[in-house]
Amino acid sequence: MSAVTTFDSTKESLLDLLRSIRDGKTQLPDFQRGWVWDDEHIRSLLASISLSYPIGAVMMLQTGNPDVRFKPRLVEGFNLNHLPEPERLILDGQQRLTSLFQLLFLGDAVTTRDVRGNKIKRWYYLDIQKALNPDGDRVEGIVALPEDRVIRNFRGEVIADYSTPAKEYEAGLFPFAQIFDCSDWRAGYSEFWDYDREKVKRFDAFEREIIKRFEQYQVPLILLRKETPKEAVCQVFEKVNTGGVSLTVFELLTATYAADDFSLRDDWAVREKRLKKQPVLGSIQSDDFLQAVALLTTRARRQQTIESGTSPENAPGISCKRKDILRLSLDDYRMWADAVTQGFERAARFLFGQKIFSARDLPYRTQVTPLAAIFAVLGDKAESASVSAKLARWYWSGVFGELYGGAIETRFAKDVPEVLDWIDGGSEPSTVLDANFVPMRLLTLRTRNSAAYKGIHALLMRDGCWDFCTGDPINVQMYFDDRIDIHHIFPQDWCKQNGIDARRYDSIVNKTPLAARTNRMISNNAPSAYLLRIQQSAGIDEARMDRILESHLIDPLALRRDCFDDFFKAREAALLDRIEQSMGKPIARGIVVSDGDSVDSFEDEEVEV
Repeated sequence: MSAVTTFDSTKESLLDLLRSIRDGKTQLPDFQRGWVWDDEHIRSLLASISLSYPIGAVMMLQTGNPDVRFKPRLVEGFNLNHLPEPERLILDGQQRLTSLFQLLFLGDAVTTRDVRGNKIKRWYYLDIQKALNPDGDRVEGIVALPEDRVIRNFRGEVIADYSTPAKEYEAGLFPFAQIFDCSDWRAGYSEFWDYDREKVKRFDAFEREIIKRFEQYQVPLILLRKETPKEAVCQVFEKVNTGGVSLTVFELLTATYAADDFSLRDDWAVREKRLKKQPVLGSIQSDDFLQAVALLTTRARRQQTIESGTSPENAPGISCKRKDILRLSLDDYRMWADAVTQGFERAARFLFGQKIFSARDLPYRTQVTPLAAIFAVLGDKAESASVSAKLARWYWSGVFGELYGGAIETRFAKDVPEVLDWIDGGSEPSTVLDANFVPMRLLTLRTRNSAAYKGIHALLMRDGCWDFCTGDPINVQMYFDDRIDIHHIFPQDWCKQNGIDARRYDSIVNKTPLAARTNRMISNNAPSAYLLRIQQSAGIDEARMDRILESHLIDPLALRRDCFDDFFKAREAALLDRIEQSMGKPIARGIVVSDGDSVDSFEDEEVEV
C-alpha cells in the first residue's frame, strides 16, 4: 500500500516567493496575528541570507477546499486596488516573509520594534566594505537607520547623514531595498566615484558575493494540499507557531465565517456583553460558548440520523471536541447561538438559586457549558421543581465529585443526553453515579483552587446560613454590599497560640461565609470573646445567636467554650451530612480525620478550577 500524504515538500526562490506576495497570489489567513518582529531578528535574518545560511522552512496552505475557507488578507505594508483570490495562505513564516517583503520590495522604511518593544521605522543597509571582510561579523555590517536616514545624539545633534543617494555612495552603504534591482544604484555609485577602478572592482565583488546570494536564495517550502482538513490546519499552525500566541478555535472560526461576510468576533462581543451582565458569568469565554453550540449541533445531527432509520449504535455521537467546533458551519452557529445564549442566562439564574453569585465563587467555569446546553434544550420545562431538583443534584455531584477539572469534553458529551434522559424518567447520569467525596478531603480544602472548597461556601449560603450580626439570610444584595467571603471561625492567631494544627484550622471545616465587618469584629479574639462582643453590638440574645451559629453548622456550646476539638468534630460530621444531601447519596465514613492524622497523601490534591 502506497503512503498517503497531504503535503508537498519543495523549494522556491526567495524572489519568486516575494513576487507572489506582491501579486496577491500568496496571502495570510485572517487568523494570523500582526507582524511583530524586532530589529534584532531582522538583522539576523538578513545576515543569514547574505551568507546563504538556512532561515527555516515556510509552510503554506493551498486554497480551493470549500470546507476550509478562510478570509484572506494581504501581508502588512501594502494594498492592491483589486484583491485577487490567493492561491495559497501562509501558515508558518509570516514574520520572516513580511520582514523580507517590506525590506526588499516596498521601497519604504520598515516598521519594527526596538529592544523595549517600542514601534520604530528603519531603513536597512549593508556596509559594502564590512560585508566583504571574510573575518568580519556580518550582523555588524548591517546598518539600521531612522526614517529620515539621519543619526543624532541625545541632544539632537546630527552625527551622520545618509539621506541622499550621494551620501550612501560616499559611505559605501548599500540599501537592501535595491537588492533585486541594483542597476540604478550601481550606476550612481560608479558615477559618484568617477568610475574609480578599485571602487568598481569592490562593487563587482559585492554583487557576486552578496547580491547574487539573495537572487539565488532558495527557501524550503512545505505546501499543505487543499485536501487537508480544517482541524489539521489548526493543529499544524499551533505546532509551528512558536513565536506567537496559541491559536484558538474561536479565531479560526472567525476567519472561516468572515469568508461569508459574517463577523463572529462582533457577534460574540454583543453576546458576551449580554452574558456578563450576570456576575457569575464573568469568566465565560468564547470557547465555552462554542462548545455549547457544538453540543447542540451534534445532538441534533444524531437525532436526525436516528430518525432517518440509523441505529443509535451507528449514529454519530454528541461531542464538543476541537474538531467538532471547527466543523461548525455558519448555518450551525446561527441556528443555535440564540438558544445557547438563553441557556447561559438560565444557567446564571440557576446558579444564583444555588447562592453562587460571582465568577470568583463559581466552583467550575467548565461545568456551566453543559449546564447551559441542557437549559437550552429544556427551555421553560426547567422551571419545574422536580427538574430543578435533579439539575441541582447533578450540579453538586460534579462539584463535590470534582469531576470537571481535567479533560472534560467527554463528560460534557455524556452530560447533555444523560441528564435530559434522566429528567424524562431515565436512569441517573454518569456524573451522579461517578461522584464520590472522601471525608479526608475536607482537611485539604484550604483555598479557592478547589472546586469543593467554593462549593461548601455556596452550599452553606444556599441552605440558609445567617449573617452573624444581623441574623438575616445571605442574599445577593448582602453578598455584594457586605462583602461576604470565606473566613475563619476560630481565628488563625488564636489557633497558633493554642497549638492547633494548621492543617485543621486552615481547612474549610474551620471556615464559613462571613461579612467583612463581622470578620473585623472576630479579629484574633477567642470565639467566647467575639461572640459576646457581637451579641452586645447587634443586640442579639444568646438563644438567637445559637440559632445563627447552627445555621452555619457550628456547635454553639463548643464555640462558646473555645473547644476547638469538639467544634471541629461536630462541624466535620455536619458538613459531610450536607454534602451527602446535595449529592443525594451516602459518603463512606470509615476513615476518621478529625484528629488530623493520615492526611499527607491528600496534601497536594488541590483541583485547578
